[in-house]
Amino acid sequence: MLLYNTLTHSRDEFVPNEPGKVKMYTCGPTVYHYAHIGNLRTYIMEDILDRYLRYSGYEVTRVMNITDVGHLTSDGDTGEDKMVKGAKREHKTVMEIAGFFTDAFFADLEKLGIRRPDYTQPATGCIDDFIRVISSLIEKGFAYEAGGNIYFDTSKLDKYYVFHDFAEEDLEVGVREGVEADGNKRNKADFVLWFTKSKFDDQELKWESPWGIGYPGWHIECSCIAMKYLGEKLDIHCGGIDNAFPHHTNEIAQSEAYIGHKWCNYWMHVMHLNTSSGKMSKSSGEFLTVSLLEQKGYDPLAYRFFCLQSHYRRNLVFTYENLDNASGAYRKLVGKVAALIRETKAKPGEVPDAEDFAALKKRFTDALDNDLNTSLAVTALYDALKSKTSAATRLAAVKDFDTVLMIGLEAAAEKLIADEDAKKAADAASVPVFSDDPAVRAIEEKIYARAAAKKAKNYAEADRIRAELLAEGIVLTDTAQGTTWSKQ
Repeated sequence: MLLYNTLTHSRDEFVPNEPGKVKMYTCGPTVYHYAHIGNLRTYIMEDILDRYLRYSGYEVTRVMNITDVGHLTSDGDTGEDKMVKGAKREHKTVMEIAGFFTDAFFADLEKLGIRRPDYTQPATGCIDDFIRVISSLIEKGFAYEAGGNIYFDTSKLDKYYVFHDFAEEDLEVGVREGVEADGNKRNKADFVLWFTKSKFDDQELKWESPWGIGYPGWHIECSCIAMKYLGEKLDIHCGGIDNAFPHHTNEIAQSEAYIGHKWCNYWMHVMHLNTSSGKMSKSSGEFLTVSLLEQKGYDPLAYRFFCLQSHYRRNLVFTYENLDNASGAYRKLVGKVAALIRETKAKPGEVPDAEDFAALKKRFTDALDNDLNTSLAVTALYDALKSKTSAATRLAAVKDFDTVLMIGLEAAAEKLIADEDAKKAADAASVPVFSDDPAVRAIEEKIYARAAAKKAKNYAEADRIRAELLAEGIVLTDTAQGTTWSKQ
């Protein structure tokens, strides 16, 4: 399997530290609001990697943090605390909103077919771990106290900008305009490990530490949580591309300073989901969530299918027109699978052909071995559906591939079949049984035609039929149970 490694800027063959086992860490959400669908694109693609590794026979241990404390909005460790901001907005405590939005996040994962990581750890449950690692960094000379806060000293590293060779002047104070410099820092790239001088009078979450009452910086959380569950050597670390700097850069700096050797071999970053006006965020334009898509009538798995049609290392543009196209293609795909299921049910004795199945599977695995190319994997799925092999083989391939793609094809197809069968049964039940007597049958057919006209709100036609029957001496009486007739 080849996987693009942001650390080496190349597609590298994936070889885990321990044969047959994969230690994988994925950055989780800051639970101050709902996750928007741009965030969720990253989790979808990480889920594909997780599922494909398991599909390929690896024993995967995947860990995700839940940031429920701190996480300042700027790269310069300044600005409004996201958790405090969320608490103010919702008129709740920080822990109340953390619990609510954590539950909402996992509900979104379930709707999108995303496997819950083996371990999910809230940051507030690891304060002792943060203090222990920060204390060690101070003892080793990699951290210092200034202005009441503890900072990591990037000047002690041989190389800090591990993902890109940036010029230092290009990275001043978090890169953006309007971010104030932190005068406590010895170097522009230094970052906070622990705050004791909170910028917020109403900061709720604080803990005792050797440096005073305070709370952890954002970056230390992921390093400590990853090491807590996965040890000192990771195989894969994932996240959105916007986390590469400074978050993942800082994770590497502090982790390797603490353990004294290389920490993680492969770094996978998912590119942005953009709108027509630029990068998607919670603060600009329409706040796009899974719940909003559902309210607009979209199946969450159709959104997952939309994401799979593009490579994870390419920016993907979201518009409702693009989602409509993906939703239409998804419905047609479900229809094809439903037809295939009907075909296999008509041939109950048929079994999959092992050689044909292996050939179909190779196209699928070749696609995903090629830097997790989900668009080609979807093409392999279509190829399986239209192949010349037996229906049993084609259906086996579809079910097999969907254990990785996870777009719910079998369940959706079975529901479609049930709905179609129920409609046919209802239509059959609505067809009336007319009398064998030709004279009576003629009257009953006109009564039936009149009822159909009334249902279609064609009242003029219904009145015409009543008048026609009356002229023939037939009187109609409408009741709650239907229409009866009698002769004058």
